[in-house]
Amino acid sequence: MTQNKKVLKFVDDSVKLCKPDNVVWIDGSEKQLDELRAQAEKSGEMIKLNEKLLPGCYLHRTAVNDVARVEGRTFICSRKEKDAGPTNNWWNPKEAYSKLYSILDGAMQGRTMYVIPFSMGAVGSPFAKVGIEITDSIYVVLNMHIMTRIGQRVLDSLGNSNDFVRGLHSKVKLEEENRYICHFPEDNTIISVNSGYGGNVLLGKKCFALRIASYQGKNEGWMAEHMLILGVQNPEGDIKYIAAAFPSACGKTNLAMLIPPKVYSDKGYKVWCVGDDIAWIRKGKDGRLYAINPENGFFGVAPGTNEKSNPNALASTRKNTIFTNVVHNLENNTVWWEGLDKNPPKNAVDWKGNKWDASKGEKGAHPNSRFTAPAVNCPCLSSEFENPNGVPLSAIIFGGRRAKTAPLVYQSKDWNNGVFVGSIMASETTAAASGAVGVVRHDPMAMLPFCGYNMADYFKHWIKIGKTIDEDKRPKIFNTNWFRTDEKGDFIWPGFGDNMRVLDWILKRCEGRVDAVETPIGYVPKTEDINLEGLTNFKKEDLEKILNVDKQTWQEEAKEIEEFYQNKFKDTLPKELYDELDKLKENLK
Repeated sequence: MTQNKKVLKFVDDSVKLCKPDNVVWIDGSEKQLDELRAQAEKSGEMIKLNEKLLPGCYLHRTAVNDVARVEGRTFICSRKEKDAGPTNNWWNPKEAYSKLYSILDGAMQGRTMYVIPFSMGAVGSPFAKVGIEITDSIYVVLNMHIMTRIGQRVLDSLGNSNDFVRGLHSKVKLEEENRYICHFPEDNTIISVNSGYGGNVLLGKKCFALRIASYQGKNEGWMAEHMLILGVQNPEGDIKYIAAAFPSACGKTNLAMLIPPKVYSDKGYKVWCVGDDIAWIRKGKDGRLYAINPENGFFGVAPGTNEKSNPNALASTRKNTIFTNVVHNLENNTVWWEGLDKNPPKNAVDWKGNKWDASKGEKGAHPNSRFTAPAVNCPCLSSEFENPNGVPLSAIIFGGRRAKTAPLVYQSKDWNNGVFVGSIMASETTAAASGAVGVVRHDPMAMLPFCGYNMADYFKHWIKIGKTIDEDKRPKIFNTNWFRTDEKGDFIWPGFGDNMRVLDWILKRCEGRVDAVETPIGYVPKTEDINLEGLTNFKKEDLEKILNVDKQTWQEEAKEIEEFYQNKFKDTLPKELYDELDKLKENLK
């Protein structure tokens, strides 16, 4: 399939190490993929679902000890510890290779090795990057087919270049104590062992598209960000694009596929999804920042996805989708999860493969159960999805889940202040990462688990990028918080499609069409500038409450930010961010 000597050497070395019985190169043809699906069905690795109701769809169950990303077993193996920085687990590369190779020695005996050439980004795009993932899992092959562009055309585009990421994965024995997800940024290499869960084994996903790509971006002058990309089309047909960063399960996919409320859709407003998770951003010829979604599908959290919360995501799962760790509805051979509807199936099997009875109160789907769906299925997919040059960004949004602190929306004062706003993001934890749920933790730019190098240098990179763009061409930076709660702990803002009302204000600010109120933290809307038309159970007083910036709360927050900066970064943090913190403290006096 290729004459590229570096690719062939990588495959040969992996064969010698893992000793598979067979080696299969993935050419991307439907014929080959169909054969693999049939094999996976025969072995029980995947269950074929109802062809009439869910055409081309399959169910997969991971091992019970292997259901989420494992941040404690994820390492950045840079040559110097300081290059991994204080927010990553560091491992000396020599020691890491030695340990990983000992685990991989003969790990594929009795198995088939699959070689997957894949492209992040449209094949041939100036943004695109190529990877080769070697794996012993058909599940991985079929997911990578959905999530990336795979096959012969990728190798053709690579030619003889050495600019590709080497990814080696083996399920080995799925042993938790020997599970490692290791990144070698200086070697363009990722090695993942003893896991079968998507986030740890689909190496194009967070491993390459964020951890390795963020390091590449630092060296090559671009940015790899944990951001959705959406386009808002106004009644005149003009489309403006926004990138937004939220920690996992903070409504990111819902926002990426937002359906405008009736008051907007009746006027002709539309929202188009370019991407729901990752954005690669670089300066275009006109001096503005452009973004692409390097992925080709959605790896979404199933629980809570329904006709009300996200009809577009649900529609995306109706064909050619792989469901992982959800309920198997034996009544009609389909799937179900908590929050899909209020009618759990009577005859069903839970995510562990056991007979399940909803009335006993145990959850049937794992809280981090997933769907892997082709982007092309999405009813609101942007016509610019495959544009090799990306889309121009008008705004960047940071957000998190804060019950009392951040207002519904505020605008940063300038680019460096925007970097500060991104650096102080904090959110309440969810099931997407293994560990405690509901704990507030700092997650700068939603990149804390995904930055492939020292995060202090990552902030410097943001500041540096800002300097390369003329002020009038920089995207404006905002912060949103859909999750302010009342005295009873209920959300005040209706969220979901009504978030369009906030996006509308953001774009009006970008175009200089509305004024704002200056507060110690940034610019918040005037209440009359957020369109509340058609909101029956939400009053102007509610809006005033969630736009309020409480000085006392923020004085506490400023202390907390200082602690976070000091504990994590000390004097390595860019001076510009300490300056922004000083300005905040001064403003709050």
